[in-house]
Amino acid sequence: MGGRISLAREAMQLSIAQAARRLGVKTASWRAWETDSAAPRANRVAMMAGILGVSPSWLLMGRGPGPSEDSPVELNALQLDVLLRSLRAAMTDAASAQQRVQDLVAQIEAFNRVHSNGNLETAEGKGAL
Repeated sequence: MGGRISLAREAMQLSIAQAARRLGVKTASWRAWETDSAAPRANRVAMMAGILGVSPSWLLMGRGPGPSEDSPVELNALQLDVLLRSLRAAMTDAASAQQRVQDLVAQIEAFNRVHSNGNLETAEGKGAL
């Protein structure tokens, strides 16, 4: 999301300080959002989208028209670095989530095996008394 915030801000030809002032937040907060060190709250995203001339869904997920629909945006090295870091973080998050799902499935399957065996053993044990 930070890369999209940065792209939209630059498309509006605003400095970080100007954008932060318009939104009523500290420059450090805006900078943290652009570098994905922190994430803005939902109400800030909506206000930010209005200031930057994009939709909240574009800021959050990159869906819908962005700031550069009419003309291509040239990326400088810093923007490209931010975008690449965002992509790497998203890929890492996706891999972690996939691994977590696999771990949970394995735990559920193990529980079901133990639970099924446990019921049979309990029934056999009661019959023996």
